[in-house]
Amino acid sequence: MERSKKNPIIEPKSKNKWERDATFNPTAFRKNKKTYVLYRALGPDFLSSVGCSISSDGVNVEERLGGPIYKARESFEGGVNPVKIKEAVHYMSGGGCGGCEDARIVEIEGRFYLTYVAYDGANPPRVAISSIAVDDFLNNRWENWTKPVLISRPGVVDKNACILPEKINGKYVIFHRIYPNILIDFVDSLNFDGNTFLKNEFVVPPRPMMWDSKKVGVGPSPVKTDYGWLTIYQSVGRQDPGRYKIGAMLLDLKDPTKVICRSNEPIIEPVEWYENEGYKAGVVYPCGATVQGDDFFVYYGGADKFSCVAYSNLNNFIKELISSNKPKMKKVVLA
Repeated sequence: MERSKKNPIIEPKSKNKWERDATFNPTAFRKNKKTYVLYRALGPDFLSSVGCSISSDGVNVEERLGGPIYKARESFEGGVNPVKIKEAVHYMSGGGCGGCEDARIVEIEGRFYLTYVAYDGANPPRVAISSIAVDDFLNNRWENWTKPVLISRPGVVDKNACILPEKINGKYVIFHRIYPNILIDFVDSLNFDGNTFLKNEFVVPPRPMMWDSKKVGVGPSPVKTDYGWLTIYQSVGRQDPGRYKIGAMLLDLKDPTKVICRSNEPIIEPVEWYENEGYKAGVVYPCGATVQGDDFFVYYGGADKFSCVAYSNLNNFIKELISSNKPKMKKVVLA
């Protein structure tokens, strides 16, 4: 499959200590004719934070902010006590030993909600949430992020959390992952109190004997289409256990616990150099998706080091997914 010729679109910057070593697993949104790509950044302190770049066409970066837009502030994400690197080995990912990992962002009712993996360097990683008014974000008022709150149960490794961009029957829908399944929860409010946690209500499991047979996790917030909620996900198969791949599925518009169809083969596999030369070879890891006109962009991390993008005509992608379950990502041809 073909990716953007400009990949990787975001690489580490040696002059910026906080993003010197890795800039990967990007989430994204489209606003005011610009694409904001938020990526996980790593420096020598092994503590993950969130950086931001801006692009008009979704590929070519025109502006890259000089500091993190979001970083660890609480003890449960390593923002108070120093990260204990020796203790972090069991749960470390992407070369990081704590902080705010693999964020997903979505706009709902005038606010941007950020869900991410909060890790303190010792305890099992959990899902946290914070939000900011759209106007505050667009004007770089990062001090107005709400106090982060843990929303997944203690003592359980929970990752890959994102939120559906609109309510279903008056409920917010949250996707997350406890090995090996995608989990779906319906909640009344996104204002969690720190003592109320996700209940793990519905399950989308791996498929035995398929490419996604070992574990699955939702990538970016699903995209609403006439055919259903287009959902990009990552998976590892038992027949190829060392490599992360990307797939797609359609979920019912009225009931996102119902899978309409699911790709029989990966839509992206780790074959390029930037998907194999980093902290972990053989990784493509999606966290972002946007729609720009008729085009559908998928933003993903390569080898736990770089940020990349793949592209397709949205309608063609969905029709191929429905008809053959083998959608194809097309090459970006943009100046």
